[in-house]
Amino acid sequence: MNLLWENRMHSEITTLKNGLRIITSTNKEIETVSLGVWVKTGAAYEEADVNGISHFLEHTVFKGTTRRTALQITEEIENAGGQSNAYTSREFTAFYAKMLKNDAELAVDVLTDILQNPTFPMEEIVKERDVVIQEIKQTIDTPDDIIFDYFQEYAFPDQPIGRPILGSEANVCRFDPEMLRRYLKNNYAAENMVMCAVGNIEHSDFVKMVESRMSGLQSRTHSLNVPQIYQGGCFKENRCIEQAHMALGFQGYRYETEDYYPSIIFSTLFGGGMSSRLFQEVREKRGLVYTVYSYTTSHTKSGLFGIYAGTGPDDLCKLMPVVVDEIKKVCQDKVLPSELARAKTQLKASMLMSLESSSATAEILARQQLIFNRFISVEEMVERIEKVTTDDIQRVARQIFGSNPTYTLMGAIDKHMDYDELQKLLRCA
Repeated sequence: MNLLWENRMHSEITTLKNGLRIITSTNKEIETVSLGVWVKTGAAYEEADVNGISHFLEHTVFKGTTRRTALQITEEIENAGGQSNAYTSREFTAFYAKMLKNDAELAVDVLTDILQNPTFPMEEIVKERDVVIQEIKQTIDTPDDIIFDYFQEYAFPDQPIGRPILGSEANVCRFDPEMLRRYLKNNYAAENMVMCAVGNIEHSDFVKMVESRMSGLQSRTHSLNVPQIYQGGCFKENRCIEQAHMALGFQGYRYETEDYYPSIIFSTLFGGGMSSRLFQEVREKRGLVYTVYSYTTSHTKSGLFGIYAGTGPDDLCKLMPVVVDEIKKVCQDKVLPSELARAKTQLKASMLMSLESSSATAEILARQQLIFNRFISVEEMVERIEKVTTDDIQRVARQIFGSNPTYTLMGAIDKHMDYDELQKLLRCA
């Protein structure tokens, strides 16, 4: 076993012989423990014909094991006053719980059981197909939700990273126990899994709980490993609704790049809050929208920078020139030191506030290991934020907006700016 001590977050890590990493951050001042299993798998690791299987598996492992029924899985956690849940993203899947400190081992036992001993009963799979299909339909019926699936698809066409997390109704209808077992075996291996606990728990105790249950887990994965190549493009869908929804995006930055922090700071000052350039110009000065913001999404091999706005159909044609003007300004003019300082403070405050939650801290520690294979201390993160200059911000802005745009529109969009005109205006930025 390998042991590492990280002072700032009081975090310890032990690596089992099979490669499974076990992490704790002990806090004796609270009465609870947040713990879970994080797996480096998701839609980005799926072939087209099984797109959505990561998410479907996340649902169906809760439907029974060789030791527990579906009801027992739920009841054992809740009878102890605990809470459990799971999620699937494009590159990660997580199963987690929050318990009183004396019930941590119960949660470990349940979570390791569902991941190692699921039975995938056919009758439960049939029922869960209907549940997930309803989830897909609900997403399709929500314009400010489904637009981001189209946005991702046209940013990364014909690639796993561009496909929806939920998959398609046709795929979900085909998933069966054998497909689920195969996917579990190929993707749930010790080398790409982390178990983490944050709260009132000793590291040595947590290691014993996990090692006794997970030491036999296979070491290596056989998962899909493909490039993530940003391309950009245009998608439009007219819908008979009251608003026009717009998502405009560009190539961003992957996690492991020097420009990761400059890009987050840039997004914060450009459209990350009520004091940001986009919010002030588009909403406060012109009243063109209710919602407008920018954001960054990083992946292991790529990234996206996005701008979203929801507006009335008559204001859509006015909105886009204003957004493009703000893009031109940030590319051509120096960012004010006061803007940069405010964005840095916002980012640092958000980071520190998140660490007040044991659940969020567990998520951060686990993802750091899966992405960077190490802990990143608060001091290091703050230092990297502080090093960002106004020149860095302008350089990153020019790189982002110099890429081919991804332009998605949905709703009452009769008066939209077309893609060619948008590209022409952006070339002048």
